[in-house]
Amino acid sequence: MSSRPDLRLDWCSHQAAKYAVEHWHYSRSMPTPPLVRVGVWEGGAFIGCVLFSRGANRHLGSPYGLAVTEVAELTRVALARHSAPVSRIVAISMRLLKAHCPGLRLVISYADPNHGHVGTIYQAAGWLFLGQGAQSYQYRDARGRVWHQRQVSVSGIKPQYGRLRRVTRYADCQRIPEDGKLKYALPWDAEVRARLLPLVLSYPKRLKDSENRPANQQGEGGLAPTQPLHFPLRERLKDLRNASPH
Repeated sequence: MSSRPDLRLDWCSHQAAKYAVEHWHYSRSMPTPPLVRVGVWEGGAFIGCVLFSRGANRHLGSPYGLAVTEVAELTRVALARHSAPVSRIVAISMRLLKAHCPGLRLVISYADPNHGHVGTIYQAAGWLFLGQGAQSYQYRDARGRVWHQRQVSVSGIKPQYGRLRRVTRYADCQRIPEDGKLKYALPWDAEVRARLLPLVLSYPKRLKDSENRPANQQGEGGLAPTQPLHFPLRERLKDLRNASPH
């Protein structure tokens, strides 16, 4: 008889996903909506979430001849301490996504070598490796906060979400070079797979640090879910109706 706590994945609220990302993911930030939010419970306790979105790149599917509604990005895996392997959690979340969004044909995700990730969970699941992106930069301001280059400008003003917003200036930051992210893809039909096969490369070697655990674990909310994580069935059903990225 197994002593492991029961694992359950289901749709979760924005509030619960935000808590998980801010506490258990190294980025501390929610991705750009629209989002599909899959909550993770172990032994009845909320331990995190898996998030899918359209990605920061609006042309995510263009290189493969896919419309924006045919491709999604696995954007966050934010977990507290847990027993179940991350690969199992991701696999179940993918099945939920596929059933809920039947028009999707491709899922893409990125492993960040700057945080010791090489994509072990994607390799184990048979995802296709499409190579490494170009070197990029992040920017650290005087308070020590690090910003993505999309959140910095010369003038301190930049259009975001259709509005001009005040952002950090390049002149007020230290530029930090970063290695390009490792790109993985999981096609869901034979035609898309055939388009990708000429682009496939050998898997990069595994790093010393294990990826089968969260990059940041603070141990909060694992055994007893904190108050913001309790939400009624009515809220969950509402989230399910609003979850699709279409």
